[in-house]
Amino acid sequence: MQAQSILFKYKQGVNSLKETYPLAEAQAMARLLIEKVTGIKVHDVLASPNLLLSISQETLIDAYIKELKLQKPIQYVLGETEFFGITLKVTPHVLIPRPETEELVEWLLADRANDFPSVLDIGTGSGCIAIAIAKKLPAAKVFALDISAEAITLAKENSMNASASITFFQQDILSLPNELKGAPYDIVVSNPPYVRNSEKEFMQPNVLENEPQTALFVSDNNPLVFYDAIAQTAQATLKPNGMVYCEINEALGPETATIFKDKGFTDVEIRKDINGKDRMLRAKKG
Repeated sequence: MQAQSILFKYKQGVNSLKETYPLAEAQAMARLLIEKVTGIKVHDVLASPNLLLSISQETLIDAYIKELKLQKPIQYVLGETEFFGITLKVTPHVLIPRPETEELVEWLLADRANDFPSVLDIGTGSGCIAIAIAKKLPAAKVFALDISAEAITLAKENSMNASASITFFQQDILSLPNELKGAPYDIVVSNPPYVRNSEKEFMQPNVLENEPQTALFVSDNNPLVFYDAIAQTAQATLKPNGMVYCEINEALGPETATIFKDKGFTDVEIRKDINGKDRMLRAKKG
């Protein structure tokens, strides 16, 4: 079997993937595949069109393309993604970190850039928020919880790979954990499940069919159940004037703010994301 050039495989990948995806997306995916498998940037491949793939590399790229044509998210296909410039492993047991969540972390970090806070991340998933905070605020004490044992295992692995010091524990936030009662935190941060079941019809099939449902969806009858629990936990565990930061459902901003106000929080603020949607909330313990 004759070895193929990397450039040929890149073009072949684009042609195959554009049957399923828009051209720009197909090009971006093919680029990621080439760079992941070969370690060579596509612009270097274009400059050196005679670079060849090994048989094993060619086979792996073909396998990746086959999975992508089934509309599996490329992050799950490759088993990794980037968040705040940090490479994280991801599996179908955890949500794929979104750019909107990076904006939430940026807000928190801008507020506490010169501080040494104690931080609790609720519903850590891949560990993306906790790890980003631990890396950007190395003097901070960071704690993270999740109900999923698989998520905690993955988050621990990601934190070790990133050399981030974080204390993880498995717990259901809907029952106030004994480990948290009276714990003195400066910050509580969370990206909890907030998509209503009725909103599923507006979501992409590759999200619905691959990402963990329990980390995404809530009942239409009680869509803010996790914010109620977060507000209760934050009120019980934050130091005086401590802050809580949450990612929120764009359609439920005022209702989410009311939950925190009713539990005694002050300076409750909703902030829009880069797409102009109400996406983040910040509140101070009153």
